[in-house]
Amino acid sequence: MTDLMEIEAEEYQDVGSLNHSIVQTRMAGFLLNDDRFTAMVELSLDVSQIDLSQFGVKAKEELKPDICLYPNSVGLRRRDVLRMPEMPLLAIEVVSPKQGIDDILAQFDAYFALEVKSCWLITPTLQIVTVYSQPDNFKTFDKMATEVIDDILDIRVPLQKVFS
Repeated sequence: MTDLMEIEAEEYQDVGSLNHSIVQTRMAGFLLNDDRFTAMVELSLDVSQIDLSQFGVKAKEELKPDICLYPNSVGLRRRDVLRMPEMPLLAIEVVSPKQGIDDILAQFDAYFALEVKSCWLITPTLQIVTVYSQPDNFKTFDKMATEVIDDILDIRVPLQKVFS
């Protein structure tokens, strides 16, 4: 497969669906209300300092989580940043219909190697949020739970706010 065809195939997988877009916006909106953090969507992270192939990730120099969470000290800068060199505290991925969960979990492995504190996997179709504190340490919250709890970052999100 040519490089162009691979890029087009990857972009097609990343196309946001209706559910993906709604859930991403609601989650980012909820996190914006927490004054301890700055929430960002689709921010390019500079991961050139690590070989992503060891995790099975095809990207070479950047990863772009659906939502990132930084301390509130991170904000607008006079000169914009195309690829953020500092890693976020939290990386959130919302599964879209064409995405594979294994690919997302490989990205989580890379995020943890880059010292991201927590990763969330949101599955809109099943209305599930899985919070990872390490690659093999996670808790799953479904509609039987009232809220998503991230003990590492002390975050609580009412599930109804995400999936209503």
